[in-house]
Amino acid sequence: MADGGPVEHGFPHLETVRAAITALYRRLSHETVLTFATSVAPVDVAFCDGDDLHLGAQRVARELVRHYGLPDARLIVSFREMTHAANVELTAGPEYFVELNDRFRTHRRDIGAALAHEVMHVYLHRLDLSFPGTRDNEILTDTAATYLGAGWLLLDAFREDGASSQKLGYLTPEEFGYVLGKRALVFGEDPSTWFTSAQGYEAYVRGLARAREDGRQPPLTAAGWAGRRRYARERRYAQEHGRGSGAAAGVPYSFTAGGSGPLRVSFPCPTCHQRIRVPVRGRVRARCGLCRTVLECDT
Repeated sequence: MADGGPVEHGFPHLETVRAAITALYRRLSHETVLTFATSVAPVDVAFCDGDDLHLGAQRVARELVRHYGLPDARLIVSFREMTHAANVELTAGPEYFVELNDRFRTHRRDIGAALAHEVMHVYLHRLDLSFPGTRDNEILTDTAATYLGAGWLLLDAFREDGASSQKLGYLTPEEFGYVLGKRALVFGEDPSTWFTSAQGYEAYVRGLARAREDGRQPPLTAAGWAGRRRYARERRYAQEHGRGSGAAAGVPYSFTAGGSGPLRVSFPCPTCHQRIRVPVRGRVRARCGLCRTVLECDT
């Protein structure tokens, strides 16, 4: 939790974020991901200053448990002085003890954001899905919470001005915006009207723009002129040398030769980021085996 200190910006964890989206699809399946098509509604996690602190926190926790589909999980929420925003004790269940930072006693509007992250820890724990290392595992948790419809609360908790700042979670604001943008493109959902934080909304706009770039990379037909020209040059090099050739640094695709078979190009699915491999033979339609996205390609 950045509280008054500097907030990191940009996309420094993007590869881990993309790996987390792939891991979600692999562990949950395409059909299960589709059950999260509707995000947590702002009204369902609203917390007024007049609400009882503990009863209100329990109410929000129950709503997030319901959203994630954990009907037999019971969260016991308490408050204490601590460095981090929150902590959850991961046990066999069905009861889980969540501790929130004492600052949420007076910043109640952000209790939903903190609980969205902690309840996702419980969800991933039950799935037995994790990444090695604390940093990567926390990035997985932020990404999963956002992609499955509750992490917009974490981005809305981001506020920054010349005198102070607040950010919850391990992703940068723009990375939260990126994952939220990826979700919006898949489900056709527009979260822009939910933001109470102007800085959170701006980060979403920047993240959405970056998410859209994933669908404009060669060999996809939506790629821009410059990308298509570079792709054609590297494809010609691979064809002339009669063997597989890794593309230049900074591009998502690479060429491989399958023995006596045709040259193939490998590239990440713009939805789930699993790599797809298709023959180099002009216009083709590819279907991602993981997320079922149909892609128009010009290889």
